[in-house]
Amino acid sequence: MLTQSHETAVSVDVVLPCLNEAEALPWVLGRIPSGYRAIVADNGSSDGSAELARQRGAVVVDAPRRGYGAAVQAGLLAADADVVCVCDADASLDPGQLPELVAELTGGRADLALGRRRPTSARAWPPHARLGNAVVAQRLRRRGVPVHDLGPMRAARRTQLLGLPVADRRFGYPLELLLRAAQAGWRITETDVAYHPRVGRSKVTGTPLGTARTVRDMTAALASLR
Repeated sequence: MLTQSHETAVSVDVVLPCLNEAEALPWVLGRIPSGYRAIVADNGSSDGSAELARQRGAVVVDAPRRGYGAAVQAGLLAADADVVCVCDADASLDPGQLPELVAELTGGRADLALGRRRPTSARAWPPHARLGNAVVAQRLRRRGVPVHDLGPMRAARRTQLLGLPVADRRFGYPLELLLRAAQAGWRITETDVAYHPRVGRSKVTGTPLGTARTVRDMTAALASLR
């Protein structure tokens, strides 16, 4: 965890990409570390997620263009803290672990700190999704990106993030972000984080067919990036 001096040295915003996560948001927002500001980037929810988030004190920004990357970018543009974290809003990851990633930045060990998912049960990370993630991560390592997980929990300096030429605004955003960061010479570290069963069904890799399509499309996207 961060020391008190580290906690007061930087300001931290937490971007939560959100599409119909009303059931999970109370737990997620309740786990935001003290002093961190939650920014819910609503990607067209129809279940009242945005209003619920406002009621619980989060900043809510509208991200009308559908796509994970579009939501993250909207949250990043709304942030003004020194450090910006990103965390899924489906209760699969505990925002309470974010200070461990922020400490990698403030301790001078990383420019991009990633949470490497460690499932708490078999249900948390189905085999097909875990295999698909491993395949894409291996292909990234072949391109010089030292990662084992394309996990959705990460932390970086806001000004550096805004300077990366990441164009993807859909599910390929994390892959392109990692590749661009490595190309820019960023120090990338991974910290183990607990991965819990998500609330609701995954919008990307919830089925073997969905995972296969995601791996196919990410592989094509990786091949196209230079």
